[in-house]
Amino acid sequence: MTVQHEPDNWRKSSRSQNGSACVEVGRFGDGAAVRDTKDRAAGYFTTNREQWTAFVNAVKADKFNA
Repeated sequence: MTVQHEPDNWRKSSRSQNGSACVEVGRFGDGAAVRDTKDRAAGYFTTNREQWTAFVNAVKADKFNA
């Protein structure tokens, strides 16, 4: 089994427009990694598949709007 140490296939969010609040998502094992497009050197955080799925479902359900 190969252990992945760095995310790959980074892509910018389609919701990131006009250079503000931009994030990128990359593949990391069976989960995802997220980083700030404007400060890539700051690093990234990773999630497993279950965490990423829960996050995406919450976004789609509009759980983060006040």
